Amino acid sequence: MIAHARLWDLEDLSPLTPVIPFREKTERLPPRPRILFVTPEISRISPLMCPGAERFSVKSGGLADISATLVENLIRDGADVHLAIPHYRNIFRNGKSDGNASAICAAPESRVHLAEDCAFYRRTGAYHGSPDELRSAAIAFQREVINHIIPRVRPDIVHCNDWMTGLIPAACKKLGIKTLFAIHNIHREATTLAEIENKGIDAGGFWNLLHYENYPSSFEDCYHHNPVDPLSSAIQNADFVSTVSPTFLEEIIHNKHGRLPASIRWDLRMKIDSGYASGILNAPDASYDPELDGALAKKYDHTNYRRGKNGNKRQLQKQLGLSQDSKAPIFFWPSRLDPVQKGCQLLTEILFQITSDYSEDGLQLVMIGDGCFQDHFHNIVARHDLRDRVAIMNFDEDLARLAFGGSDFVLMPSSYEPCGLPQMIGARYGTLPIVHDTGGLHDTVSQLSDDCSTGNGFVFHHFDSNGLRWAIDQAMAFHRSPKHIHEATLGRVMVESASRFSTEAMCAQFSQIYRKLVQDKIGASSQSS
Repeated sequence: MIAHARLWDLEDLSPLTPVIPFREKTERLPPRPRILFVTPEISRISPLMCPGAERFSVKSGGLADISATLVENLIRDGADVHLAIPHYRNIFRNGKSDGNASAICAAPESRVHLAEDCAFYRRTGAYHGSPDELRSAAIAFQREVINHIIPRVRPDIVHCNDWMTGLIPAACKKLGIKTLFAIHNIHREATTLAEIENKGIDAGGFWNLLHYENYPSSFEDCYHHNPVDPLSSAIQNADFVSTVSPTFLEEIIHNKHGRLPASIRWDLRMKIDSGYASGILNAPDASYDPELDGALAKKYDHTNYRRGKNGNKRQLQKQLGLSQDSKAPIFFWPSRLDPVQKGCQLLTEILFQITSDYSEDGLQLVMIGDGCFQDHFHNIVARHDLRDRVAIMNFDEDLARLAFGGSDFVLMPSSYEPCGLPQMIGARYGTLPIVHDTGGLHDTVSQLSDDCSTGNGFVFHHFDSNGLRWAIDQAMAFHRSPKHIHEATLGRVMVESASRFSTEAMCAQFSQIYRKLVQDKIGASSQSS
């Protein structure tokens, strides 16, 4: 097996911990672990997993893209990866598949395993429906993974993602299977042992490993009335816990988001100190490359970006009905219009003022995102007749890519952000990010220095409209800088970003974790022999 998978040759790679010497008994354990990747969403499935599987995908957010990127890269590097996802029949059918997902994924060579339950069949999105419906679907998904997919695959490591997979690490612990639990967002949904068992999961074997709202005295006493927290249960039982950025991990530990119980935050702290928790930055898909992106009107790289960006800017302005002006600075909003997380309310407070103050520069704003706050922006545009300078569109993948290529700045004033991808994509395209200093934004964006020799964007620290306005003013000062400074800076940022924000770096870190877990398994087996 080693000859087929360079990532898994333990002797050729530098592991996180010393490699335990192989003895006769431990040599039978696989040097290349079999990994079961469990996720509620994935934006694409590699044809390397099974013929035709690339047609089946479901995407609601960044988890889908990261799942696709990680699984695909691990397979290309020789990893033995299997995938477990719900069978979203309606979504797959609307996605132009032939609806024959079950037959394709049931083939002997398939590495894609569909969880079957009517809770998934008619869904229109991975997270659509009421909280009760979503919780019920999550339990059904985990039931299929625990009862059918894990026995079929017989994995060495199960890689779980977010609260919808939170019961699986406890079940795996009883089975002696190593688990990695990835936190993409701090979202918690309480359930009960009664609901878990009524959905078909025999929790009697691992009920005492789960995390409850109150201390569990016995199985019977907490069966109906002592809520189970799947997210906390996963953190408590997983052999390794990852978050999507180092700073987000620290924010969780220090209760910056007020979501997790103190005992779980303490447990996570202990995992960090012992080397079993880390923050791993997500990375944009390799297709986000201005040299290769087919959605751009004109492709470019760091040597000819000015001509390329001007061509994309003109196409973007034409397509959205904005004033045709290649010198006008365009600020691009790439995220959903969610005032709870994304900070769009800050922009409504200053939108008219910045368009007025920078009218001579022709400042323009392009918003490509769905969400409840979209109406507020439409009202401001109508009231002040800004249609030739402000465009508000529903999310569209190709249009968003064109906006990355044709804009000058990316707006991400999030109140919190576990990782974020648009700020990294923007930097790759020479579109400098404007961000609030939080989570993954802190880890990926640094303030442009006065001489523009360091930094890749504009960072404000106080989450209010004044902070955002300060950062926009800084961006406009850079936009007015001499041509040679402007060109040298954007060229530098594009080159640095292409190297720093890479899928290879992300996948290498996960590969290292897998090796650590399989070495632990080898060590445990060696000690017991």
